[in-house]
Amino acid sequence: MLRDALNSAGLGGKFDAVLSVEAAGIFKTSPATYQLALDAFAVPVRDLVFVSSNRWDIAGAAAFGFRSVWVNRTGMRDEYPGLEPVAVVRDLAELT
Repeated sequence: MLRDALNSAGLGGKFDAVLSVEAAGIFKTSPATYQLALDAFAVPVRDLVFVSSNRWDIAGAAAFGFRSVWVNRTGMRDEYPGLEPVAVVRDLAELT
């Protein structure tokens, strides 16, 4: 499903890995879901940046220790004080 979504968005082949919470057997914001990235890439948390358009997901990732970037396409207000992203962008093009 995730690969199909990436292909549909024209992003197929642009990622080193596509990870799903299905492998953790639990949903976000459980720390086990964020641990999947550390395990997949065998790097410390400080070496990864987590990107999401879901503010609740950014909060969970920040609580886990990720540097997080919120893709806030619609200018939503921040609902999670204390778990701020390191950056807020309007779309993925701003990440380049």
